[in-house]
Amino acid sequence: MGKQRQGRVHLVGSIAMETCEDVFRQVSAAVGPLIDTLPDGETGERSRWIYFQRTMLENHPAMEIDPDAEPLRLHQWDGVLLREMPLLRFRQGVDPATVTFPTGYEAAARSSFVVFQRLQADGTIPPHVRFQVCLPTPMASGYMYISPNARDAYLDVYMRSLLAALADILKAVPEEKLCIQFDVCQEVLVFENYFPERPHDYREQIFAELATLGDAVPETIPMGYHLCYGSPYDQHLVMPKDAGILAELMMGIVETTTRKTDFIHLPVPQDRTDEAYFRPLASVAVPDETQLYLGLVHHDDETGDRLRIEAARKYFSEFGIATACGWGRTDPSRVPGLLASHRRAAQYV
Repeated sequence: MGKQRQGRVHLVGSIAMETCEDVFRQVSAAVGPLIDTLPDGETGERSRWIYFQRTMLENHPAMEIDPDAEPLRLHQWDGVLLREMPLLRFRQGVDPATVTFPTGYEAAARSSFVVFQRLQADGTIPPHVRFQVCLPTPMASGYMYISPNARDAYLDVYMRSLLAALADILKAVPEEKLCIQFDVCQEVLVFENYFPERPHDYREQIFAELATLGDAVPETIPMGYHLCYGSPYDQHLVMPKDAGILAELMMGIVETTTRKTDFIHLPVPQDRTDEAYFRPLASVAVPDETQLYLGLVHHDDETGDRLRIEAARKYFSEFGIATACGWGRTDPSRVPGLLASHRRAAQYV
């Protein structure tokens, strides 16, 4: 990875299949020559993205429900209430500095990489493809599950725990086989003022968080960011008016991260086939070493995919393609069609 490669395909992370072996086999057969990295599909307990972290936190001896905090009411873009969740805090008398969270990401990566190695050795996975590990940010669970009264302390603890998991992954997977992606959703929603409250210095907090994560990955390992508007029920939580907030986030990431950013993924809603959506990105100078992936591929929408590609070309001469978000919450019967859509769309770019 490095110089932009026209028409490459990127898989955001979750895929609605039973096992990582199913993911590796079917994705490799469908788009193997078009991909540079391959995630394990976030199958099993990770199929709902970070919800298994909620379960971990509810069962953690240092955590409890905060009776003084209003529950989080999660709405999608059209106002539909998806769920209502009580928020957590540290138990009285617990010193957050002594707490560690077992995120489980290192164990999942080790387990999936064993399968990845076997299938790459027998030729199922192309030899050039790297194993892509997708990790959340501290703000992901921090804004979804933690009371504002405990959030600052929680973010420090979760960052420490996540960096420890990342260090274990770096030891378990050879650097020449590894790629790291950070999933950036709640930060996008904070910029959109989605949550009931946000700190006055949220921009500084977010860019510091993303730089800390990115800089923890050695330069020899491809690293990038997937920007996201959420898809808990295969629908965005916010429908953006245009790509302006994504442009601001992309500029902030590139400017504050010390090491190079190898790739950035930006979502494109299905109904945005117009140039106006992409226009704010015109002011962003994408570094030569950063591969841009546009999440403009949608299920069974070949005409729309082509129109979105044509609109994006007004502002970017070269880019790769992806979907707007992961596929873990979609109907599993759609997956073969989505893979076929990527093959077709890659020919148009």
